[in-house]
Amino acid sequence: PTTETTTPSPAPMTDNKAAAGQPNPQSDGTKEERKPTCGPCALPGCGKKATLQCPKCLKLGLPSTYYCNKECFTKAWKEHNIIHKEHAKRLAFKPPPFQYTGNLRPHYVTPMRKVPPHIKKPDYAVTGIPVSEQRDKSRIIIHTKKQIKGIREACRIGREVLDLAGQMVRPGVTTEEIDVKVHEWCIERGAYPSPLNYHGFPKACCTSPNEVICHGIPDARPLEDGDIVNIDISVYKDGYHGDLNETFLVGNVDDESKRLVQTTYESLMLAIKACKPGMFVRDFGKIISKYCNKRKYSVVRSYCGHGIGELFHCAPNVPHYSKNKAVGICKPGMIFTIEPMINTKSWRDKTWPDNWTSVSVDGLRSAQFEHTLLVTERGCEILTARTKNSVPFHWEKESKGKSEADEKTT
Repeated sequence: PTTETTTPSPAPMTDNKAAAGQPNPQSDGTKEERKPTCGPCALPGCGKKATLQCPKCLKLGLPSTYYCNKECFTKAWKEHNIIHKEHAKRLAFKPPPFQYTGNLRPHYVTPMRKVPPHIKKPDYAVTGIPVSEQRDKSRIIIHTKKQIKGIREACRIGREVLDLAGQMVRPGVTTEEIDVKVHEWCIERGAYPSPLNYHGFPKACCTSPNEVICHGIPDARPLEDGDIVNIDISVYKDGYHGDLNETFLVGNVDDESKRLVQTTYESLMLAIKACKPGMFVRDFGKIISKYCNKRKYSVVRSYCGHGIGELFHCAPNVPHYSKNKAVGICKPGMIFTIEPMINTKSWRDKTWPDNWTSVSVDGLRSAQFEHTLLVTERGCEILTARTKNSVPFHWEKESKGKSEADEKTT
């Protein structure tokens, strides 16, 4: 394409003769030719078998895009050329000047994606301002059976999406790729990804690797072997939100990071086990802190669990540290999250220039897990409970492997 006009014309396409290794009149015969390739035509609504490829994608090393003829390629060019422009922006991106606390740096973030008109949306979807939250911020809600049914369905969908996202975690995958699929999976299930445009947040989920405590923005950085990464999924389905997250291991992770991740999960489950009518909300922090402090970890104080339902965030606030002053007593029908963020050493945090990404002040690793809970007459129900499709924890795999080894020995 030329650069002189606002909407450049597409360049001549590459056909499958050259791609198939057949004689190419423009080739000197010394260069190895590309193997045969084909795919469905990329023009929306066409889908015919296609072998013509976009030459600019080939030149830039982007994934192959196929068209069945020049006419389809020309029609699709305006939208397709956006891919090339985004690639150029990605290559040109440089992290803003900042005193970063660890090795992690921000990478290029793609523009906010759209949600189809038929999906029911929260009040902040367009403006970014959750007006209803600001109006009812301090009221603790006892939910009706109808509301509980709606929240349970949102949580079920959230669990499905998180399990699928967790299966994508491996070295080389970018958090942007995970976010793209999370966005698609939410829409496929008739749900809106709750973080999208909430106070302007640009993505469908939060991805927080290594020293990132929470609110990491999915970007072009590939996950690396040895990383840990938290994926936080929230969905809005038919007027109700559901919220959960887990921390995943990327490839071969060191033992200390494994210990941090396991301790974080166990502290959450201890707090959940204690949840029942009559319990003070402030006491969850005492349970979590006692368990984590014994293991020489610290509990983040800047962020807390929260009420959830028709509103994304509402009362009660659920701090995870001891000696907090949270207001509220657990009663049947209350729904809230517990989501401890546990740091390797210092509990203090620092926020990147994007005004979202919160990192540990010493650059050491942080882990988090979250469930949405319903207080019942006798205890509580985990609305975001793990299923057989959930990614197994590393300690579950290790325990299974040890058991199988013992059986063979016996």
